[in-house]
Amino acid sequence: MNFEDFIISPRNFRTENWQIGAGITKEIKEDSIVLLFVSDYRGANGDAEVQDFTGIRNEFYKLSQLDFEIPIVDLGDLVSGKSVQDSHYILQEVLSACHYKRAIPVIVGGSNDLAFSLFSALNFHTKSINYTQISNIISLKQGEMINEHTFLSKIFGAKTFSIKNYHHLGYQKHLNEADSVRLIKEVEFDIIRLAEMMNSTEKTEPFFRKADLVTVNCDAIESFSEPFSMNPQVNGLNRREVCAYMKEIGLSENLKSVGIFNYNIYSENQLNQQLLAQMIWYLIEGINIQRSHPKERHYEVFYVLVDDRQYAFKRDTFSNLWYFGDDENIENCVPCSRKDFDDAKKGWLNARLTKI
Repeated sequence: MNFEDFIISPRNFRTENWQIGAGITKEIKEDSIVLLFVSDYRGANGDAEVQDFTGIRNEFYKLSQLDFEIPIVDLGDLVSGKSVQDSHYILQEVLSACHYKRAIPVIVGGSNDLAFSLFSALNFHTKSINYTQISNIISLKQGEMINEHTFLSKIFGAKTFSIKNYHHLGYQKHLNEADSVRLIKEVEFDIIRLAEMMNSTEKTEPFFRKADLVTVNCDAIESFSEPFSMNPQVNGLNRREVCAYMKEIGLSENLKSVGIFNYNIYSENQLNQQLLAQMIWYLIEGINIQRSHPKERHYEVFYVLVDDRQYAFKRDTFSNLWYFGDDENIENCVPCSRKDFDDAKKGWLNARLTKI
């Protein structure tokens, strides 16, 4: 199967030399960022008709390209398959092509269950995946059909999948079944409530730092006059907060795949289109910043005594980011925050740090 047969190439936009659209190409390049727009919303009770992403592209293409050095590719719009399973299969083919060229695919649009395809394609190339999801809903429903309520249980339940860590951010207690939350906690995955994400990214930055895969459910972003997402909510991350988190996603040291799902593609509201465009832009900025960081790092080590036991914290002297553990290999240390270190000095050690 030639996946190019299922992709509609984007139209050309007139842009200025300083705008990001001036440098965008249409073919997958090595070590690039690849945008692919998807219209299949059947997993969220929507339809699969090819939608018009022109408004979003128009807003995105006219943003500044600053000093970005990583090539940006706009592959186009994915034509939905005859069935949901067909769409997942085609998408996985495109994602694999990106991974073979060490490109970072950014899937925009489609329902949240497409995260299953991102995980499946990445699992073929990478083992022990660190997966971070921003979503207001935790659903572990069982079912033969894959949709936004069952995809997570399929990821956790597949014998061929290799998941190292799962972090669920933006959960809203009043929208969730208690059983799903309890099950996630029982397997010692992390759940972070919306309230803990507001106003600052400092506390939750460690959950992005080593992420291989990050998906964002737009239902976790607040809506007002016109819905921003397929399942709009009055409470959620605000516009500035979600852009700050998109930049944090881009700053991940291991980032290999990103999905932005459940955006309300039926909206013609220019402000919604601007927000989505700027979310993509901040993600790209973060990736460019991370690629500019020096490969060789140096760490200061601090020892803290808690309940008569000594623990080690490390601070990256370049980035000022913190880690927990005394292993010489920083990959074996747990990303943490300065607050975790300060709390340890006061005698309280975050349980998350010692569970691994």
